[in-house]
Amino acid sequence: MKAALQEIVQHLKKKRVEYADARFVDSEEETVGARNGVLEVNSRSRSRGIGVRVLWNGSWGFAATDDLADLGVADRALAVAQATARASAAPARLAGVEPAKASWKTPCKIDPFAVPLSKKVALLSSVSESLKKGKRIVSANASYTAYKTRKIFASSEGALIEQEIIECGAGAVATAAANGVVQSRSYPNSHRGDFVTGGWEHIEAMKLGDHVERVRDEADQLLDAPDLPEGTYDLILWGPQLSLQIHESCGHPIELDRVLGTEQSLAGGSFLQPDKLGNFKYGSGYVTISLDGTIPGGLGSYGYDDEGVPTARGPVIDGGVFVGYLTSRETAAKMKLKPNGAMRADSWSRIPLIRMMNISLEPGSWETDELLSDSDGAILCDINKSWSIDDRRLNFQFGCEAAWQIKNGKKAKLFRNPMYSGMTPQFWNACDAVCSKPHWRVWGVPNCGKGVPGQTARVGHGAAPSRFRGIRMGASK
Repeated sequence: MKAALQEIVQHLKKKRVEYADARFVDSEEETVGARNGVLEVNSRSRSRGIGVRVLWNGSWGFAATDDLADLGVADRALAVAQATARASAAPARLAGVEPAKASWKTPCKIDPFAVPLSKKVALLSSVSESLKKGKRIVSANASYTAYKTRKIFASSEGALIEQEIIECGAGAVATAAANGVVQSRSYPNSHRGDFVTGGWEHIEAMKLGDHVERVRDEADQLLDAPDLPEGTYDLILWGPQLSLQIHESCGHPIELDRVLGTEQSLAGGSFLQPDKLGNFKYGSGYVTISLDGTIPGGLGSYGYDDEGVPTARGPVIDGGVFVGYLTSRETAAKMKLKPNGAMRADSWSRIPLIRMMNISLEPGSWETDELLSDSDGAILCDINKSWSIDDRRLNFQFGCEAAWQIKNGKKAKLFRNPMYSGMTPQFWNACDAVCSKPHWRVWGVPNCGKGVPGQTARVGHGAAPSRFRGIRMGASK
């Protein structure tokens, strides 16, 4: 495939295009799931193809094919670019990068695709069967998904990059019901669990079976717990929920295509407009948020993006001040910024979009015991249940699976259906405590949607338990 891709870009260079790239993608996906001790899902798929981008007279063209011998895809991409140029208003220009000749592979101890299916079924069936044993548990699920993506990228500038990215994750959820009330508890996170770049060793390290009793009991206890009374509380977010807060109210607003208006059809634009760069007080001095595609195991970790730009690390929010965007080569040129390797497509048949890598709240200095001891009366919320945010990423509302009021440094009274709301800058300016590195970890979000036609990205968010003062809260209905 390397030779074929190089032939495509050399052919387009002879057509005097400004730029061209060709990307071969070979992707595999496996999902196994069990409900109430019985295998429910067992799927495995593979997709291979080539996508070609062409920049001609300042306008983009794209074409794709699943016929690996179809080199005519190059001329089809060029034809699209030429047609687009007739209606193009502002020509696209690309920020310069050093063409890379490189290879990169996810560090992986145990290839998940090589693990026997019988072992996966036995684990998930056992976990879901044990979860179901609670008297009021009506449904128990355990699932696992793995992805293996091999990419080869070639550009008219001379780049030639080969990558193999392996990702996997798992999770379990117990649902209890009685007297018209339904409640669920998940481990280690909702929305299919927790994911990493890595192998089956991650699934083993999760020790799903060790958490069955707690998850089952908490689902049952939530049936009898009261709704969280409406009011203003100090809020403590545990890592899983904080990761989604980062995702929705920081990760999406810093995507520069949203900011510049070229990607608004799914989930809208951004309040972080260019005039705010370098001077806007996004959060308190305790808030430092970074982009980093190099974190070992982070679900947003990779070597190079789908423009051949190496993944990067850099500040987004520095001591509360907004200082950085996620960029493509085109948007970086418009803003006179440096590309940071954020362009990714979810298959060979889709154009790359600006996507998050690992967007993380940097650790602070608090120990969790200190934070709880200093937060009498605060509400601790754990694991996402629902979310809603407006099309500028300003006004939001999140619901969680469970909440506890903190008394004497411990989790005390349990509440169900907790919900909190706010506006992004006010919320992050209310942050006055972030726990330290030993309590920090990267949480994987495997279902980030963007674009039309829709694309799904797998991204990561590092977080440690953190406190936010004076947050409006109540119960979702």
